[in-house]
Amino acid sequence: MALLEVRDLRVNYGPIQAVRGVDLDVEEGQIVALLGANGAGKTSTLRAISGVVKPSGGTINESGVPLSRRACKVARQGVSMSPEGRLVFYGLTVEENLRAGAYTLRSGARLQQNLKRVYQLFPVLEQRKKQQASTLSGGEQQMLAIGRALMADPKILLLDEPSLGLAPLIIKDIFRTLQEIRAEGTTILIVEQNALATLKIADYAYVLELGLISMKGPAGELIHDQRLIDAYLGGKKA
Repeated sequence: MALLEVRDLRVNYGPIQAVRGVDLDVEEGQIVALLGANGAGKTSTLRAISGVVKPSGGTINESGVPLSRRACKVARQGVSMSPEGRLVFYGLTVEENLRAGAYTLRSGARLQQNLKRVYQLFPVLEQRKKQQASTLSGGEQQMLAIGRALMADPKILLLDEPSLGLAPLIIKDIFRTLQEIRAEGTTILIVEQNALATLKIADYAYVLELGLISMKGPAGELIHDQRLIDAYLGGKKA
């Protein structure tokens, strides 16, 4: 049994069918990538898993237990999301943002442990902890968004376009940190258009096209698949 099992997931926005029957598994301890072009249904899939949007059909189970359709309850079940566009609270300080991510925790001691963990993963956030989030660079805001999601102690971390709009060196740092997060025991499902960088750190990958899975397999194999190379890697061998 996979840690996260999605079966026949469908998401509609009025007459528009964004996700049309997606099946995917995320095994415990893995980084699993969900790749595809704009409009493929990647973000809608994550939003359905996290409870932000209500699926039109299908099932989503975590450790064999159905996930709630309400985002606050999904977080309590061990699934947290760092959304596209970061969506940090600009009027709050860095540490206030992080504390906001820990609203599901009942232990003050655990909150402090998680703060320490986030600051170890992203030392710049500790240096900026008293600053308003609005004063951070784009890369620092992305670190804050990931750190905020980690504050809830998730079993599964959902990441939506963490490299969007960032410089290559910052992307490299963030992706290296994602490997550290996985090594510490957090399973990751990542949506990305940066296919090459994502496949280099992922264990398994799915490719979405028009709301359907068109390709899937171990990341180490897909990175050499000519169809994926032509479509997402600029026709260049990885």
